[in-house]
Amino acid sequence: MNTILDSFIKNERQQRLIERAANIAKEARLHVADSDREAVFPNETLKVIKQEGYPSFTLPAKYGGEDLSLYEFLLLQETIAVGDGSTALSMGWHLGIVMELSEDKPWKHKTFERLASEIASEQKVVNRLATEAGTGSPTRGGIPETKAVKREGLYVLTGRKTFASMADHLDYYIVSAYVEDLDKVGWFLIDRHQPGLTIDKTWDTLGMRGTESDDLILDEVEVNEQDLVEIKGQSKPSPKGWLLHIPACYLGIAVAARDAAIEFATSFQPNSLDTTISEVGHIRDKIGEMEWKLMQAHSFMYATARKWDEEPEKRMKMGAELAAVKLAVTNTANEVVDLAMRIAGGRGLSKQQPFEKLYRDVRAGLHNPPMDDAVVRMLAGRALDS
Repeated sequence: MNTILDSFIKNERQQRLIERAANIAKEARLHVADSDREAVFPNETLKVIKQEGYPSFTLPAKYGGEDLSLYEFLLLQETIAVGDGSTALSMGWHLGIVMELSEDKPWKHKTFERLASEIASEQKVVNRLATEAGTGSPTRGGIPETKAVKREGLYVLTGRKTFASMADHLDYYIVSAYVEDLDKVGWFLIDRHQPGLTIDKTWDTLGMRGTESDDLILDEVEVNEQDLVEIKGQSKPSPKGWLLHIPACYLGIAVAARDAAIEFATSFQPNSLDTTISEVGHIRDKIGEMEWKLMQAHSFMYATARKWDEEPEKRMKMGAELAAVKLAVTNTANEVVDLAMRIAGGRGLSKQQPFEKLYRDVRAGLHNPPMDDAVVRMLAGRALDS
């Protein structure tokens, strides 16, 4: 068990849930070399994820879930990320979406109930697919190039979605599209077996390769009118606490780097020293710096999660805080992994050591939403306009 997280476990329920997440992390760790080399999400890891019932954890208890709080969600996500960041990030999208649908209720009750039943009974996995090469991140406000055209009582969708994490392993896709007859952006729930859907194996990135975030191609995909489950702008925009799964993931990667650095420092003894390098002053300084950075990041993230859980009446005003957590924690995570690399020195560049993969993976956090520039301007606006 990770000693850094021990102090954040508050009760037996959380301990029980963390043990199940730790089983996933243990399995994921076995496959990191292969998943990183091949840019695939391991089927073996997904099997354990489903055996542990993890896809249903954020469902309400009445649907067969664990009814996770945000605080608990982040604990589990960070635990898994210590084993493998790609596994944590990939599943974080699914669990976060389920949490959002459960709490905000943007769908018709019967539609959500049907999906919830399949997640609980069959551990099905879903993801929202919004990003496109031509429009960039949906957080920047671009209109999807994917189009939904009304034809004989059906919607016909054509387009391409990028950054589709676990694309080839999902059971459902929630796809954004410009709905021509409504002149609005909508979201469609599409079964993966629907004709016209294919996966283009495009994922070849520096880091987080194990998310297998290939492109989803929609070629004249026909869906029913009721599969249009959401219309953008129909509900009041609200802060999304579940997106803290992003910093939780990268914080877990940083903790893994910290643990590896300590193990390396306490075991490596060059013939120029009478002790391991853990006794060298500048090495101890770097370890101490990692510790206080991680203490700050954990305190900020989990305090914000507790506020979200315990003071729901304040959630509508927490957008800037949530964004600041993402900025602070992902940047701190990068700093911690960099320090770990400096402790390992040249050996840290070797694929025989874990450091170079952790270094590549943690960089991806800087490119997950919200972007640093948008957060900084949001915070400046709040300060200047108050």
